Amino acid sequence: QALRRAVPGVLPNTGLFVVGLTGGAVAVEQVFDIPGLGRLSLQAAIAQDLPMLQACALVLILLAAVAGGLTRLAARLSLGPALRDGALPSPARPTAPSARAIPLVYGALLLAVVVLGALRDPLVVDTAARLTAPSWAHPFGTDALGRDLLARVGHGALSTLALAAAVSAAALVAGVSLGLVPRLSGGLAETVSAVPPVLAGLLVAGAAGRGPYTPALAVAAVAWAPLATHTSALLRQQRAATHLAATRALGASRRHLLRRHILPAVLPPVVRHALLRLPSVALALAALGFLGLGAQPPSPEWGRLLAENHPYAERAPWAVLAPAAALALLGLLAVTASGGVRWPRRRPRIDDCPGRVGD
Repeated sequence: QALRRAVPGVLPNTGLFVVGLTGGAVAVEQVFDIPGLGRLSLQAAIAQDLPMLQACALVLILLAAVAGGLTRLAARLSLGPALRDGALPSPARPTAPSARAIPLVYGALLLAVVVLGALRDPLVVDTAARLTAPSWAHPFGTDALGRDLLARVGHGALSTLALAAAVSAAALVAGVSLGLVPRLSGGLAETVSAVPPVLAGLLVAGAAGRGPYTPALAVAAVAWAPLATHTSALLRQQRAATHLAATRALGASRRHLLRRHILPAVLPPVVRHALLRLPSVALALAALGFLGLGAQPPSPEWGRLLAENHPYAERAPWAVLAPAAALALLGLLAVTASGGVRWPRRRPRIDDCPGRVGD
């Protein structure tokens, strides 16, 4: 019974793992110089060879669409009669006070890196200090031109984190709004879910060229689809609940059902989902920057930092570990903070009962 309640709401998104693998193949083949479909797509996007890019994109989209269709079919078959409200106690436990302090620690560390880096100049070149190991003068070391990595990571965070937060917020609003009308958004979400962010970046770059806003446009175009799919799955689950049918039979309006029953059940899980996807949005932006489709030198965007310092990873690993550690810290912050998302509780009023017969 627990599986039948929990699995249908998340199963449609498991197909996105296959989509992520197809998009990740682009970066892996580029880094390790593997001749494959992902690298061919990247070369076609940079050269703006639209026929080749369309052919590669079609193959990747078909693969992801098949995987997504199979997972949606499995979710539909597993969705059985809903249990009555309260019949299955939740295994979740209240968040301990010590656990609530963990995201504050991660947030303080990330804020300290950004502030300390923002106080330094990221463009000062010192050729005598090329690839210097971390020290008191350069806590994160220096890159191949002698530029301070702490300064570049701090200044890059101002654009990378702000852009990732803006894209995630826009994806959350669009995903919830479209997910609540599955008849309108169902087919569109299924189509967009089959396009990984890296592939969307290749398509945007192939059509409009490379630029600082190419990654944001590409990621924003596809980031809403998983949230819309999650919202639609939770909406179907709520509509199948017997307590909702009983409330409707008592005369509750659609507005009352949406505000008192559907949104409290749908919004907290989807907001947590959006927070959990914030690191993947930042990573997708960084991946597109790493592939050369985003901001160009001397921008300190985190993906650009990884691309610039990748050739020196064996000689000076700190040059790559610094931006990678910042991305990992962002992931830890998002994962730990997502557990604190709750729907605000309020005292029930007599007016909240839609089926009052009399005093």
